Amino acid sequence: MKRLSIIILTYNHLDDTCRCLESLTPVMKRDDVEVIIIDNASTDGTPQYIAEHYPLIHLTVNSTNRGVAAARNQGFAQATAPMLLILDNDTVVNTRAIDGMMDYLDSHPHVGLCACRMIDTEGNVQRSFRPFPGLKGKVLSVLGLRLAAEKYRADDEGAIEPFYVIGACQMIRREAFEQVGNLDEAIFYGPEDADFCQRLRQAGWQIKYLPQYSIIHTYYRHTRHHPLSRLGMHHIRGLLHFYNKYGRLS
Repeated sequence: MKRLSIIILTYNHLDDTCRCLESLTPVMKRDDVEVIIIDNASTDGTPQYIAEHYPLIHLTVNSTNRGVAAARNQGFAQATAPMLLILDNDTVVNTRAIDGMMDYLDSHPHVGLCACRMIDTEGNVQRSFRPFPGLKGKVLSVLGLRLAAEKYRADDEGAIEPFYVIGACQMIRREAFEQVGNLDEAIFYGPEDADFCQRLRQAGWQIKYLPQYSIIHTYYRHTRHHPLSRLGMHHIRGLLHFYNKYGRLS
């Protein structure tokens, strides 16, 4: 019986995917873990490489790029375990972080989603837990600026409860996922992660950031450098949908 389903979305960047899967090798050897990859029509040989070198991975190859939410929902539909881990393919993970998040969900029944600290390849801690993605903050981000950081108080175990954690790494309790449902497919790229966390919170679940565990995240921000690109426009439309959905801009 599977205990953990790992869902990875790929769209090109084969080198990153190779590093991610190599870091997952110890976990993939376990009988209680399954790995599901949804490829969004990569053109760099990613699906062919996965099929050849990782035949036990459940691979789905889309004929077009369906976006983040829709593709991850495909992975959720295939998952069989009581815990669901979504990962970006530009992450490098370790068993301590994965087991730590699983153990935390086991021992905290009111937590629907948890995430660990993420660091870049130079060892810098990333802003992976965040407040409401307000319009002012988004504009400043595009300009290379940042709002003053919100202060969060850690609980007795060191865990922090933010508004949301980014979707590059989220460990989700299946019971919570089934209660709130799929990611919002009206959002092609961002902020589907903030929306999902908000829906969990509205349903009475807690979201926790666990700084005692960490993974590496390369973290490409294409929309910051190219805000008016096709992907950037998808991001803007997603934000507008998000603001309209919750009736607030900040």
